[in-house]
Amino acid sequence: MAFTWTKELETGNIQIDTEHKQLIKAINDLLEACSSGKGRNEVIRTVDFLSQYTKTHFAHEQVLQQKFHYPDYVNHKKYHEDFIKVVDGIAIRLKAEGATIQLVGEVNMQVGNWLINHIKREDVKVAKHILSQK
Repeated sequence: MAFTWTKELETGNIQIDTEHKQLIKAINDLLEACSSGKGRNEVIRTVDFLSQYTKTHFAHEQVLQQKFHYPDYVNHKKYHEDFIKVVDGIAIRLKAEGATIQLVGEVNMQVGNWLINHIKREDVKVAKHILSQK
């Protein structure tokens, strides 16, 4: 199941929204590579990009949170750290096992759904805080 960028996911922060769109695209690319039977190299390349881009995006978000003294920074950072572990774990399993139906389901549930819910619940609070500080 592909994920779609909607107005509901917009935080109002151009950098964050642009990076979120890229993350959703990376998740969709990974789902497509896995479900369409693309070669193992393509799946590995796609999951590696997702893993790296996730870390880059979270680092950018955390810099913004520190710059604008986001009051829930510690918890938000913990969410990021936990998510990175999940993505890295899936990457390791994809490399070892290949794109199994179970792993595709986990990408959908543990990566895609987590990201969508995180944006809606947490990142909108961050963006609102940043806007209030400007």
